[in-house]
Amino acid sequence: MGKWKKRALVSSAMAGTMLVSVACGSSGGSTDNGAKETAGATKAPSAASAAPATATAQAPLNLTIAISQVGDIPAKGNVVEQTIEKLTNTKLDIQWIPSTAYNDKINVMLASNEMPKLLRVVQGPTVVNAIESQLFWEVGPHLKDYKNLSAQNPQFFQNIAVEGKIYGVPLYRNMGRGAYVYRKDWMDALNLQLPKTMDDWYNVVKALTLNDPDKNGKNDTYGIVLNKKYNEGVASWLTRFAVMMGGVNKWSVDKDNNFTPEHETKEFMDVLNLFRKLYAEKLINQDFAVLDATEQEKLFDTGRAGIRFAVATNGKSQQDRLSKTNPAAVVDVASFEGPQGIRISSEAGNNGFFVIPKSSVKTEAEMKRVLGFLDALMEPAASTLLLRGIEGTHFGNTADGRTEFIGDGFNIFQREVKPYRDNLTVLEGYNVKPLKDVPIGEKGTKMESDGIKYIVSNPALTLKSATLSERGQELDQLLMDAETKYIMGKIDEAGWKEEISKWKKNGGDKLMAEYKESYAKLKK
Repeated sequence: MGKWKKRALVSSAMAGTMLVSVACGSSGGSTDNGAKETAGATKAPSAASAAPATATAQAPLNLTIAISQVGDIPAKGNVVEQTIEKLTNTKLDIQWIPSTAYNDKINVMLASNEMPKLLRVVQGPTVVNAIESQLFWEVGPHLKDYKNLSAQNPQFFQNIAVEGKIYGVPLYRNMGRGAYVYRKDWMDALNLQLPKTMDDWYNVVKALTLNDPDKNGKNDTYGIVLNKKYNEGVASWLTRFAVMMGGVNKWSVDKDNNFTPEHETKEFMDVLNLFRKLYAEKLINQDFAVLDATEQEKLFDTGRAGIRFAVATNGKSQQDRLSKTNPAAVVDVASFEGPQGIRISSEAGNNGFFVIPKSSVKTEAEMKRVLGFLDALMEPAASTLLLRGIEGTHFGNTADGRTEFIGDGFNIFQREVKPYRDNLTVLEGYNVKPLKDVPIGEKGTKMESDGIKYIVSNPALTLKSATLSERGQELDQLLMDAETKYIMGKIDEAGWKEEISKWKKNGGDKLMAEYKESYAKLKK
């Protein structure tokens, strides 16, 4: 037994039950213990449906993987895992690590350099340091040899690059998911059109707040409701709004490699001033700086708010929840469209990425087989398994060429398949038939897939900066606090400029200089 397996077995009590393959090294796809059927368990698909996508004379690849636990850990030898093995010609040994302990566990693995053959990591200083220490294989030059991996938008891989080189394969997530969900029945009742300019947005929010869109005779609605995390991360309302109006996603860079933060752009300040005006006129909730996200959700779900920034597929869930209190309510979803058309601030495009450690994958030939496993997961049969489940158990095919969950198939899918779907390389809309859904659900799914055509990327996303590593959180908090104080009128324009000056002195200037240096190196 190798070092990895010894370590994995010892740590299983802390990290969760492991799925340990048996009969490793056998030439077939079966296991010694088989898949014993239990009451209510999913039955195995036929041999034909479970056959590998590509015939091969090679023995199955013994593959150890460390991934994050999603829900309950699947039972050993379950039919989904067996089918993945058959479709990819592998024998899997998966360590499911509880999400709350995942980062700590990965740090221990990195420090000891005792790792599985595939390791899911999230980009950050520790992982970047490990990459720079050459602990992982560089896979970028090989991606062209894998039809499914190479078919994905290059931005997915650029978003996990370290100094321009690719050391992993992302757990793909749509980058252009951003959209806004709105009360279509309210808009129709007030004869309002979807807003596209700053003036449009002001007028729509004002009307939805003051003109009694729900016709109950009370002044009890808001066009927009914010919560205290309104300006954080990739979901920042301010960034999304500014990008929609033609602005930048966090940073811009000019021909001389100089970086400018969003808060120094006209579009961002226009958005900040809009929200300052809305707040002053009591057209947005006055408690936004302290309101929890759950309380914000309640206001939408009880018919108190007209518009929320979210992701496109949130429209369906919003409609479902609202219908419980108001069956007549009509929810719709729209793209972020401004004077320049649809523009969506890009998200990272991944839920972490797989790296291949050199300590456990010794040869280039084996590294290529591991990449082949990730590529095979995106073949039609495997993509269908991971995104829809097993035909006849979880889903069925419709007459018009789509798929739909059958019976209790969706709930069974959540238990049996979702843990694998969320942790392996698949992408909704690629090599899988569309899912039949209610119209707003289908619309949201299509918008999230199509959104990649409209993304505006953050040019600083993968750049190196010592200041970012050491003081990034502090600098972000300084800006977020200043934005809130400005919107609430606690500081004026002079006060805002003073806060920006403080940001620069406390590390902002160094951050911009480091980004410039890192970016210039990439261009050489």
